[in-house]
Amino acid sequence: MSNSQDDSIKKIKIFALNLRKKILDMSLVAGADSSHFGGALSIVEIVSVLFSEVMKINKENPLWEERDRFILSKGHACLAYYAALSEVGYISNRELETFEKNESNLLGHPVINRNLGIEFSNGSLGMGLSLGIGVCLGLKRKNMKNQVYVVLGDGECNEGSVWEGAMSAPNFDLENLTVIVDHNKFQQTGSNDEIMKLRNLKEKWESFGWETVEIDGHDIERIKHFLTKKKDKKPRAIIANTVKGKGFSFSENNNSWHHAVMTKKFYDQAKEELEKNYKID
Repeated sequence: MSNSQDDSIKKIKIFALNLRKKILDMSLVAGADSSHFGGALSIVEIVSVLFSEVMKINKENPLWEERDRFILSKGHACLAYYAALSEVGYISNRELETFEKNESNLLGHPVINRNLGIEFSNGSLGMGLSLGIGVCLGLKRKNMKNQVYVVLGDGECNEGSVWEGAMSAPNFDLENLTVIVDHNKFQQTGSNDEIMKLRNLKEKWESFGWETVEIDGHDIERIKHFLTKKKDKKPRAIIANTVKGKGFSFSENNNSWHHAVMTKKFYDQAKEELEKNYKID
C-alpha cells in the first residue's frame, strides 16, 4: 500500500473513531428517551468511508448543487448520520447535545434540514430506495453526474417496496445509484432468521441486474475499494456483513441494544474500551 493510501485509510479510521465517540455522547444525552445504539454502530465504517473519502460534498456549503446525496433509509440509525455530519462540519458539537430534546433539529429519525446536511426525512422503513431512485432519475434528466448512496437495513428488506425498487433501478439504467445493505442479522424484535429469513442477499440483488459484492462491512479498505473502483453501467449494491453494536463488548450482537438506554456505567465502560481497542498508529 502506498503512503497516500496509508494516509487515506488512517484518515477514515480516525473519522470512524470520532463517530463512535459522538454516538456514545449522544446516547448518554438522550437519557431515558434511549436511542437506536446498536444499528448506528454497525454502519460506522460505511458512513465514515462515504463522508470522509468518497462522497463529493462542499464542507462550506451543504446546498452545493453538485454534491452527492446520502439517504439513510434505516433512519433509526441516525446517530451515525448526525455524528458524520458533525465531523464534516455541518452540525456543531453543541447541537449534537440537543439530540432528541424539545425543539431540536436532531430527532430520533432524520427530519429534512439541508442546511445541516440532512437531505431527506427518513425512517418509514422501505421508502429510502424508492426515494433514491427518484433522485437518480431527476439527476440523469438534468445530465448531472451526482452520485446517490442509500443505506438499507437487512430487516428493512422485509418490505416489498425494497424489491420493487431493486427491480426498477436496473431497468432505468441508474449507474448513479449505490445501495449498501447493513447486514447485521438483527431487527427490532429479534434475529432475521427468527422473523423472516433473507437467505442469499447477494444472489437476490444480482438476479435483479445489480453489480453486487458481499464484503465485511467493517473492513475500511474493502469498502473504499468497491466504492471508488470503476463502475459498470448499472446500479451497484454492497451486501455489508456487519456486527450490530460493533465496538463495545456489552452491545456486540446483543439485540437489547437495538433501543436500550445508555447509562453512565455503560458509557464509562465504552470509553475505556475505545481507548484500549481503537488505537490508531
